[in-house]
Amino acid sequence: MEKYIYDNSNGLWYELHGEYYLPCLVIPEEEVHTIGIWGRKHQQYLREYRPIILL
Repeated sequence: MEKYIYDNSNGLWYELHGEYYLPCLVIPEEEVHTIGIWGRKHQQYLREYRPIILL
């Protein structure tokens, strides 16, 4: 069996892992966003009064 195959119907490459072909996916880098003063205040409130939300 081939190690890599290409599917024309969806444009994805698949790699053989054991007996299964899994898609070769790459997660794009996330952009860094600042949350500002009000976001930090809300985050501080959540940490202090609602810690279960930040899990």
